[in-house]
Parts: sequence; structure tokens; C-alpha cells
Amino acid sequence: MVKTIHAIESLSIWVGRAFGWCILILTFSVTYEVICRYIFNAPTVWAFDMMVQMYGALFLMAGPYALAQDAHVRGDVFYRLLSVRWQALIDFTLYLLFFFPGMLALFWYGAEIAADSWRYHEVSWNSPARIQIYFFKTLIPIAGALLIIQGIAELMRCWLAMKSGVWLERLEDVQETENLLTGDDLDVNIPNIKS
Repeated sequence: MVKTIHAIESLSIWVGRAFGWCILILTFSVTYEVICRYIFNAPTVWAFDMMVQMYGALFLMAGPYALAQDAHVRGDVFYRLLSVRWQALIDFTLYLLFFFPGMLALFWYGAEIAADSWRYHEVSWNSPARIQIYFFKTLIPIAGALLIIQGIAELMRCWLAMKSGVWLERLEDVQETENLLTGDDLDVNIPNIKS
């Protein structure tokens, strides 16, 4: 079960890293558009649509990555005070009741939206460039499927925690800057400096 969980997490991390390059494309696009628009007074007709699609792709495909890294927002005022077994039971129940129905809807209706978009060879109506958006809409059911797969790994993680009373370690990718600055999650001891 642990190998399956880590294999699914590896897939989610890989997808998140791959789509993380959208940030670089977005940065260059915005820079190019600003230079063209304000320095040369020659705005592009494609930049806005392309930026919306890049941001949308990044947002959709970062979901499984964030779930694999346990980086989604959680209101854990009381949750953190509970034992690991109770935390796992709550997570398991909430995944079944809310997460999976939502992700199944995202996948199902996203597939219908993508199919319609491909059938009509849908283009953007926001700009004169008429950029094709059916490729982008295909990411909706793909993101839903990846979230369902990662959700299965989360259910298995909860199951193990309910049995053992210990959370399975996650595959590490990046650390929060806050943790790096405070010395949390580091193997080195930072000495106390007394004034």
C-alpha cells in the first residue's frame, strides 16, 4: 500500500513540476506584452488569452500536486488537537462525503465540456486573435482524474493512519520559506543566542 501511495504522489509531483513551467511562460508573456504595449505602443492581440490559459492550466494542474504535498488550506483549529487516528477518520469521512463527489463532477462535466469544445473547435471570443481553447478545456477532466487518483492515495494514507496511529511520511519536494527561515524541518540545530 505504501508503494502505491508513493507512486501516486510521485505522479502528482511530476505533473505539478511540469506545469510549474507555466509560471515562467506567464512571466515572459506579461513582460513581452507590457514592453510592446507601453514602450512601443503596439499591444498584442494574443497575450491576454494566452495568459488566461496558462494561469488556468497552472491552477488546474497544481491541485493534485498541492494535495500530494498536503498544502491545501485547512481550518485546523480543533483538528490539530485530535489524535492521529481521529484526524485520519475525519479526513477519510470528508474525502468520501465531499471530495470524491466534487471531483467526480469535475471529471464528468469537464469531459462533457471538453468534448463539446472539441466538436465545435471552440475559439476564444475575448480577443480578435480567436485563440483555440479546446486544448485548454481538455485539462478540466484530466485535472479531475488526477485529483481522484491522488484522493485514492489520501484515502489509503488515512486508512494506514487509522490502523497505526502515525501519519505516513510524504514525499518531499519543496519546503515553505517560513520553515527554512525558522529552522523547522531541518536536521541541523540552530543555537539560541542570548543577549
